[in-house]
Amino acid sequence: MLGASRRSLCAAAAAARSRAAAGAAPAVSADAAASVPPRPVSNGAPRAPQQQKRLLSVLAAPKVSGTSNVASLKLMDGALIGRRYESSAAAVDSTDMPPAEKHEYQAEVNRLMDLIVHSLYSNKEVFLRELVSNASDALDKLRYLSVTDPELLKDGPELDIRIQTDKDNGIVTITDSGIGMTKQELVDSLGTIASSGTAKFLKALKESQEAGMDSNLIGQFGVGFYSAFLVADKVVVSTKSPKSDKQYVWEGEADSSSYTIREEKDLEKLIPRGTRLTLYLKRDDKGFAHPERIQKLVKNYSQFVSFPIYTWQEKGFTKEVEVDEDPAETKKEGGAEPQTEKKKKTKTVVEKYWDWELTNETQPIWLRNPKEVSTEEYNEFFKKTFNEYLDPLASSHFTTEGEVEFRSILFVPATKKEDITDRKTKNIRLYVKRVFISDDFDGELFPRYLSFVKGVVDSNDLPLNVSREILQESRIVRIMRKRLVRKAFDMILGISCSENRDDYERFWENYGKFLKLGAMEDKENHKRIAPLLRFFSSQSNDELISLDEYVENMKPEQKDIYFIAADSLSSAKNAPFLEKLTEKEYEVLLLVDPMDEVAIQNLSSYKDKKFVDISKEDLDLGDKNEEREKEIKQEFSQTCDWIKKRLGDKVARVDISNRLSSSPCVLVAAKFGWSANMERLMRAQSMGDTSSLDFMRSRKVFEINPEHEIIKGLNVACRSNPDDPEALKVLDVLFETAMISSGFTPDNPAELSGKIYEMMSSAIAGKWSTQSQAQPASPSPQHDAPAVEPEPIEAEVVEPEPVESGQKK
Repeated sequence: MLGASRRSLCAAAAAARSRAAAGAAPAVSADAAASVPPRPVSNGAPRAPQQQKRLLSVLAAPKVSGTSNVASLKLMDGALIGRRYESSAAAVDSTDMPPAEKHEYQAEVNRLMDLIVHSLYSNKEVFLRELVSNASDALDKLRYLSVTDPELLKDGPELDIRIQTDKDNGIVTITDSGIGMTKQELVDSLGTIASSGTAKFLKALKESQEAGMDSNLIGQFGVGFYSAFLVADKVVVSTKSPKSDKQYVWEGEADSSSYTIREEKDLEKLIPRGTRLTLYLKRDDKGFAHPERIQKLVKNYSQFVSFPIYTWQEKGFTKEVEVDEDPAETKKEGGAEPQTEKKKKTKTVVEKYWDWELTNETQPIWLRNPKEVSTEEYNEFFKKTFNEYLDPLASSHFTTEGEVEFRSILFVPATKKEDITDRKTKNIRLYVKRVFISDDFDGELFPRYLSFVKGVVDSNDLPLNVSREILQESRIVRIMRKRLVRKAFDMILGISCSENRDDYERFWENYGKFLKLGAMEDKENHKRIAPLLRFFSSQSNDELISLDEYVENMKPEQKDIYFIAADSLSSAKNAPFLEKLTEKEYEVLLLVDPMDEVAIQNLSSYKDKKFVDISKEDLDLGDKNEEREKEIKQEFSQTCDWIKKRLGDKVARVDISNRLSSSPCVLVAAKFGWSANMERLMRAQSMGDTSSLDFMRSRKVFEINPEHEIIKGLNVACRSNPDDPEALKVLDVLFETAMISSGFTPDNPAELSGKIYEMMSSAIAGKWSTQSQAQPASPSPQHDAPAVEPEPIEAEVVEPEPVESGQKK
């Protein structure tokens, strides 16, 4: 494992004193010395030359590409305490430098590069994550070993990681103060790509995948370090182990089959402890050497690494400087009378300098005790992590222990951004040992119907493949998925139990379809999904109710949960199937969403109450009178046979209905056939199977209401004259009308319309014409016809009879 060093002030000073005692050359080159300005003291006087020389012998200021101004590095008062400035200059040729030892790789680099670039890593930017993770592992190892051997920290107690870039030359330097490596460890760790060659490595990887085994191969083949060759042509590793007095340099190139190891003799490049990686980037990848991009990658992938990560950044501060006055203005004002001393003109300028900046200063919120985290902190973390602007509807912070240990925080967003058809989302951010791995999953941690849930998951022992990006199908992953899903349902249930009913209405409006999809796909979690579902009902006044509310409102004699599916709420409420249930005051669920019917059918039952479709045959309302039904069947058996003969294959059979009260007839689906709503949906599918559609459509039952006048009339016609064309025509119209009222689509709407128009014509043919003959309307006057004077009417004069006195008139 790689390691790197942190140069503390005291350790560097001790090293400088030892070099001076041995007559060593100064530790800072002329260029480096010139780039460091004298440190100001409190009284403004410059530091003494000898004191400044001692400082420069300890601290090597990094050269900033493209900047020769001494103001590029400004050392403020106290800035040197606890800081480190190192040079990224290229190696200096030395005549006394020992020759480098050449070593051959144990595997073909060409095949390794092909494996890394095309198989292991899907994104080049993960190279920084891998190298920072290796540095963190080296620091972890040093911290662990220092518990029993404190002497390992004698060269500096501080443990950190520092990343420096040279964007002009395309160089990235990663330095850590970890355990470092000896010469033999360099050969074992970086020279051995695979213990028995690349072919064996590929074979082992393939066999483990085929066997479904965990492919936890990180650290076994050194591929984490070799991710550096994704972006670099050349990599130089300079490392110093506290167990060795010498510092060694490993150097390798991407297109070479060998590498070199030599002892470091350049005094400028000696480090007290740890490892420094220098990456010479490829021409197309020099964009990674920009300080801003490095800082962004660290914040994305390594923000929560337990050790501080510093990046070399350009900073600036404003100050007032004097401005030289224009001589012309000065001469013009010279003739005026002397006044009070005029203030000198100044302007504000920005002075830039380079300094280390802590990049991963955010502490992982999921590592804290949930009791110590406020709701505002959860909301702020959610908005910042997932680029949201509204507070989440709910959150869940938990830790699981046992055979699988991980920490997680889950959120339910207030608004929906994903569609139910999206296969992949970036809502779950997976961390392993606080190092970001990936947010691109396809059902490994969460099922598709819970893809709207957002959150972070952090595990210390999650099995990963070589690239750390793809989860392996293993028992641990299945257990994690099960627990995450359970916590997600608990969080959603908390919203549904909230005193504010509007919260769950907002949730259902956004994510109701997701839960219905879960009812279709996830049979194992039906008991958790069912209480969260909401539907309209015949007694809910256009408000959604839960299944628990339905069960509470059930009549004592009611055994089942009744439902009907339709294309709209109005159609469902006015369907003839509800007539008898409405009379009995039974509540019926109205399923108007295309997913409702399939979701209910997959649930099958709820709290030992079966779901019953009232639009299908064999509906049992619990009020059967066997003697009365037997009498009615005997009375209308001939009529049922006559109707079935007339309709033929359009129906499976004709029965006496027990669900109608005001309608003459209804067309119901077979018990295992499609309902009218399902048939409508299947007909709308462009890729539907027409053969199954024809089969399911033929399974309909025509039910008649024996108490209706139309059915009574047809019963008489059947007995008196079964071949009467008028009776057969009424029967055809009756069936087609029943199809429409039951939700089905007639086979020939135009023919049905013609029959209805013909019957309407015959019904009204003599009605209004008879009235017009009995009471003819007065003709309207014609403008062209001459006016006819009316004949005079002779009046008859009737003399009144004389009235005798005493008589009443």
